[in-house]
Amino acid sequence: MTNSRVLISGAGIGGPALAFWLVKRGFQVTVVERAAELRAAGYKVDVRGAATEVLRKMDLLAPAQAADTGMRRITYVKRDGGSIAELPADLLMGRRGDDLEIMRGDLTRILYDATAAEVEYVFGDSVTSLVDGPDGVDVTFEKGAPRRFDHVVGADGLHSATRRLVFGEVPLDHLGAYISIFSLPKVPNDLGVVREELMYSRPGRLVFAYAMDPDQPARVGMAYASPEVAFDRRDTAAQKAMVRAAFAGQGWRVDEFLAAMDAAPDFYFDSMSQVQLPSWSSGRVALLGDAAHCPSPASGQGTSLALVGAYVLGRHLGEPDGFAAYQDAMRPYVEKNLAFGRKMAKDMVPSSRLSIAFRNYGMRTLKFHPWKEQMIDRVLAPMHEAANAIAV
Repeated sequence: MTNSRVLISGAGIGGPALAFWLVKRGFQVTVVERAAELRAAGYKVDVRGAATEVLRKMDLLAPAQAADTGMRRITYVKRDGGSIAELPADLLMGRRGDDLEIMRGDLTRILYDATAAEVEYVFGDSVTSLVDGPDGVDVTFEKGAPRRFDHVVGADGLHSATRRLVFGEVPLDHLGAYISIFSLPKVPNDLGVVREELMYSRPGRLVFAYAMDPDQPARVGMAYASPEVAFDRRDTAAQKAMVRAAFAGQGWRVDEFLAAMDAAPDFYFDSMSQVQLPSWSSGRVALLGDAAHCPSPASGQGTSLALVGAYVLGRHLGEPDGFAAYQDAMRPYVEKNLAFGRKMAKDMVPSSRLSIAFRNYGMRTLKFHPWKEQMIDRVLAPMHEAANAIAV
């Protein structure tokens, strides 16, 4: 496969990870990214189970572990800010073995640094058309000159342009909620915590806020239950209005967070949605990560799916029936994680005062239970099963 040319659309997690494996097999790899530069922003993400083994095979597990958020505690708070329950983060999040939590921007940088010397990265451009022919894929770009590649891979996220060009408009499976995440611009931050995450619930709403160090911006997330509504993904002002309408006057520090939202440099808003496709490839074009099978942020498994998918596709791309082998290997793992994502989307945002009270009682009394580790393991068993549902 030496000198075979591959274009990857997307320089997030999956794109650079796939480039890493393809370069080892002798491919010439170009990664095109719409953003003008590597995206340094983002929230914390989990790397679990099989995905940690992929990082180990890349010799990147140690640098990823060095960048671990080191979150120590999760605290559930009341409307007045008082503590309901404080629990160790590793216990509550069910981390095992080499599982880690890392800021998305830190992991992106690690993957980029591991590939930049041998991969052509093109920032500030995007694919506008793909013509798949017998001798390759003719690609036109928004800014750059047209080029031909032997294969094209879309690793460009939930709203993948590659997917749209190849498969047309694919309806997303809305999971009944929306989520927004942004940084509080004040530094040093005044959230009042270090390596701690605060959780606050109201019926149909969840607010979470966390900070690693006082001299770094705190980050806030807001998720709320809602039927699917139409919104312009380019109109951030309208998206912020939706968040305000859902959360204004909800108590704790929520109004303070909303007031800081306009100054946030990294405002993110989207639906909790999944991508479910019968096939992740067509001709010489394939999809990877969220573009192929987004499990939704509720699953906490999107990053792991991207890393594992990059490893599997990196082994099979260019082989006879390579895309079929990629899909056959990944499908059981993906289906487990999609199912887990659907479950977590229902559980993430408590629907009533009674469900919040029940959850808070459980959290408040858990630390006194002599078998709390076993109880947490039983609750999180579906997550561990999904995270390890493939051998690498």
